[in-house]
Amino acid sequence: MRCPFCSVDHDKVIDSRSCQDGLAVRRRRECLSCKRRFTTYEKLEYVNLRVVKKDRTREEFDPQKIRFGLEKACWKRQISAEQIDRVVNAVVKQVYELQDSEIDSQSLGKMVMEHLARVDQVAYVRFASVYREFKDVREFMEELRPMLEVGGAANKPR
Repeated sequence: MRCPFCSVDHDKVIDSRSCQDGLAVRRRRECLSCKRRFTTYEKLEYVNLRVVKKDRTREEFDPQKIRFGLEKACWKRQISAEQIDRVVNAVVKQVYELQDSEIDSQSLGKMVMEHLARVDQVAYVRFASVYREFKDVREFMEELRPMLEVGGAANKPR
């Protein structure tokens, strides 16, 4: 690893630890030339996974697209970047555990919704409204009904 400060390719690893829910390794390094410390991240590079879209076209799986959709759904909500990262990492892990070379966008959206529902119900509804492409209010209410029934009296305004 080349030092970002002096560009010498001679360092030692001081500390290593797992991060991003086990999907990466964080390494703290010290340059043996200038003695400055820096951090590197090591991630597993996955084989080409393709997403099959509704129109049957295929594109490369990109976790950043999941993050972008989550950020839009979580806009102006009390949801931290770390919570969004945890959802993205959980979905990525789940996708690769399937060990398939393709996943359809419907399944991918469903995974995101399952994880997002545990984080924030409003963000879940926002994401679902785009993902499910509701045609009318009736379809929207059908999506809300299970959440309202589970909460019961706890969801009623005071």
